[in-house]
Amino acid sequence: MAKARDGDVGSGEYVARIAARLNEQVTGVSSLIKDALEQRIPELRGDARTVELLGASVEGNVDTILHALRHGIAVERITAPTAALEYARRLAQHGVPVNALVRAYRLGQRRLTELVFAELHAIDMEPTTRIAVIEEITDVLFAYIDWISQQVVAVYEEERERWLENRNSLRAMRVREVLAQDTAVDVDDATAAIRYPLRRHHVAMVLWYPDADSDSDDLARLQRFVRELAGAVDVAAAPLFAAADRTSGWVWLPYTSDPDDPAARIRRFAATRPDAPHIAIGAAGVGVEGFRRSHRQAQQARTVAARSGAADKVVAATDPGLTAAALLGENPAAVRDWVADVLGPLATDTASDARLRDTLRVFLRTGSSYKAAAQELDLHYNSVKYRVSRAVSRRGRPIADDRLDVEIALLVCRWYGKSVLVR
Repeated sequence: MAKARDGDVGSGEYVARIAARLNEQVTGVSSLIKDALEQRIPELRGDARTVELLGASVEGNVDTILHALRHGIAVERITAPTAALEYARRLAQHGVPVNALVRAYRLGQRRLTELVFAELHAIDMEPTTRIAVIEEITDVLFAYIDWISQQVVAVYEEERERWLENRNSLRAMRVREVLAQDTAVDVDDATAAIRYPLRRHHVAMVLWYPDADSDSDDLARLQRFVRELAGAVDVAAAPLFAAADRTSGWVWLPYTSDPDDPAARIRRFAATRPDAPHIAIGAAGVGVEGFRRSHRQAQQARTVAARSGAADKVVAATDPGLTAAALLGENPAAVRDWVADVLGPLATDTASDARLRDTLRVFLRTGSSYKAAAQELDLHYNSVKYRVSRAVSRRGRPIADDRLDVEIALLVCRWYGKSVLVR
C-alpha cells in the first residue's frame, strides 16, 4: 500500500491521526504491551486474577494516553486509571517490589513508542513536520509516564503500609518464609511462629471469591468457611489460614497420615454450602517440602481455573490433566498457536467442536474404548463412534502418529477453554 501524504497538515493533526488509529486497536495494542511486560518482568507473573488486572491496567493507561494525544489534553490534568491504581494496590498486597511496578511503566512506554512510530512510518510527510511530530509524541509519552507513575507509586506505598499494619503480619510473613524455596527452615521454630504442625501431612488450598467487593469482609467469610470445613474433613489439628490479599486466602489442612482422596471430601462439603468460595486444592504432602509443594499445586490449579473460567467452583491438582495444563499455561499465546497446529479446525470455538473434542478426549483416555467412553459420557456406543470419526475428520489427519500431542492439546482445551481456541 502506498504511503499517505498530506501537503498542508500540521504536526498536531498528524499526532491526532496516529492516536486515533491506535485507539481503534486499543485492545490489541494493550495485549501486546501486557505480554511484553510479563515476559520481561518475572515479578508480574502472579496469579490469574492479578495478571487479568495487569491487562486492565495496561489498557486503561493506553486508552488514556491515546486520548490525551488525540485531543491535546494536558498531562497534569489526567488522573491514573482506576484499574492502574487497583493493580498497584494488588502488587503491594502481594509483596511485589515497587521497582517492578516502576519498570513496568518504563518498558510499557518503550513498547507503546515503538507501536506509535510504526504508525508514523506509514505516513509520508515533510522531514521538518516528521521531527515535530516525533518530538510532540515523545514529550507527551514521557510526561504521562512520569506523572502517572508518581500517582501509582504513592498508592502502592500507602497500600503496602496499610496492608502490613492491618494483617496478622508476623504469621503471614513467616508462612511466606517457609514457602520460599531457597530458605532453610528450623521446623520447630517455624511451627511455633505460624502455630501449625509442619511435620505432619498437609493438603493446601487457595480460596477466593471471584466477584468480591473490595470493601466487603471476604477474609472473615473465608476464615469461617475454613473452620467449618476443618470440622467436616477430620483434620488432626487446627488449619492454617494466611491472607493472600483482601479477597483470597491460603489454607493448609493437617493430617496425621496421608489422607484418602481429600479433594473428594472437600468437594462434598463445598457442595452443601451455597456461599462456598472457589477452591483450588493441592495434592497431599508431608513435612516442609510437602507443605510447599501442595501450595504450589494449589496455586497452579487456581491459575488454570481462573484462566479457563471453569464453571466448577472446586478444582484440584489431582484432577486428570490439570497439572499438565498448568505447566503449559505460562505462555498462553504460544499454547494457543500449538493447539491450533495440533488440532487444526477441531480447535475452533464452536459448540459442535466442543462436543467432538470432549468425546475424543474421553475416548483416548479410556484406552480408545468406544464402550468405556460411551459409559462415561452416557452416550450410545454408535454415537461415540460417530463423534470420534467426525473429530478425526475435522482435525484433517489421523491421530496414530502424534496421539500424545493430540491428548495433551485436548486436555489444554478442556482446562483453558476459549483462551486457547480459534475464534
